[in-house]
Amino acid sequence: MARNRLKDLRRRVYRVLEQGPVGDRVSKAIDRFLVVLILINLIAVALESIPKYEDRYATTFALIEFFSLVVFTIEYGLRLWSAVEHGPHQHMAATRARLKYALSPAGIIDLVAVLPFWFAMILPGDLRVVLVFRMVRFFKFARYSPAMRSLLDVLYNERRALFGCLVIALGSALVAASLMHLAEGDVQPDKLGTIPDAFWWAIVTIGTIGYGDVVPVTALGKLIATGTIFTGLVMMALPVGIIATAFAEQIQRRDFIVTWGMISRVPLFAELDATEISDVMELLWAQVVEAGEVIMRAGDSARSMYFIAAGEVEIEIKGKKERVRLGVGQFFGEVAVLRRTRRTATVTAVTRTNLLGLDAHDLHALMQRDPRIAARIKDVVEKRVGKGAVPTRREIAPDKVT
Repeated sequence: MARNRLKDLRRRVYRVLEQGPVGDRVSKAIDRFLVVLILINLIAVALESIPKYEDRYATTFALIEFFSLVVFTIEYGLRLWSAVEHGPHQHMAATRARLKYALSPAGIIDLVAVLPFWFAMILPGDLRVVLVFRMVRFFKFARYSPAMRSLLDVLYNERRALFGCLVIALGSALVAASLMHLAEGDVQPDKLGTIPDAFWWAIVTIGTIGYGDVVPVTALGKLIATGTIFTGLVMMALPVGIIATAFAEQIQRRDFIVTWGMISRVPLFAELDATEISDVMELLWAQVVEAGEVIMRAGDSARSMYFIAAGEVEIEIKGKKERVRLGVGQFFGEVAVLRRTRRTATVTAVTRTNLLGLDAHDLHALMQRDPRIAARIKDVVEKRVGKGAVPTRREIAPDKVT
C-alpha cells in the first residue's frame, strides 16, 4: 500500500514538473513560479555587476541567490527522483532512468545551475568566477518555451550540416589568409606578416563583421578582400538558411502532432483510422482560448462548430437560467450550424481550452461523407434539442451553406 502511494506521488510529481495537462492549476502555478524565479535571477546577476547596486543591495542579492539555490536544488532532486516516470524510461531500471536524465542536456543544465554554487559556499577562496554559471539558468527557459525547445532540437538535428558549414568557412578563411599574406605580407608585416596573423583578418571579413583594424592597401590585396567579402556572404547565408528551413519544418511537424493528438482525443472521431483522421485534419483548425474568454455569443451568426480537445467551457442558453458545462471530447455550436440559424447560447471558457473548429460547409461535407459521424452528431443534437432538429443527409447541401 505504502509503495503504491509512493509511486502515485512520484507520478504526480513528474506530471506537475513536466507541465501537466491543460487546466492543471498546480502545474501551471509551479511553472510560472520557476519562470519568474529565473527572470529574477538573471536581473539580479546583471544588477549585481554594477558596483553601486552591489554595495547597496548585497544582502538582497545574497538572499535571492540562497533562496533560488534551495528551490533549484529541490527541483533538480525531484526531477531526478521522478525521472523513472518518463515514458521512454519506464521500462528501464530506476538507476539507469535517473542516469539518463542526469546526462541529458536538460539534466546537465539543471545540475550546473546549482552544483557550482554549493562548491562556492563550501570551498575556501575567492570563487566569484563561479557566479558566471548563474547565467546558465537562462537555458532552463527551454523547458517552458516550445519555440526555444524547437530551436534547440533543430540545432541538434542539423548539427552535421552546421558542422559542415563551419569546416567550409574555416577552409575558406585559411585560403583567404594565405592569399592575403602573399599579397601584403611584405607591405604590412606587423599585421599580415604570417598566415596566423592574416587568419584573424580572414575570419573577421568572412564573418561580415569587419573591425577595420586590418585593411589591405595594395590593389591585389583589395581584390582578394573583395572576393573574401562575397565568399563571406555565402558562408553566412548557408547556416541561416539551414536553420530557418529546419525550424519551419519543426514547427509544422509539431503542429501536426499536436493536432493529431487533439483529434484522437475527441470521441466523435475515435473509430476513424489513420487515413480518415488525416482527412479530418484538413478540415479542422485549432484555437486556444484563455479562461474567461467568450468563444461565441447568443445572436451571432453560426459559421462553425467546436470540439473540446482540452479544458472546459460553460454554456449559457438564452432564456434559461441553468448553465451547462462541457469538457474534453464534447462539442458545441452544431445546432445553429445545422439549422442555419443564429446562436442561441453564449459559450465561455472556464479554463484554458484547446478547441478544434469545423466550418459549416465542411461539417455538412463531413456528415455526407461519413455516416458514422453524421449519426453521432444527430443523436447528440436530438438529445439536446429534440427529434427532427437535424436535417437528413439528403437534405444537407453543402453548396447552399452560407
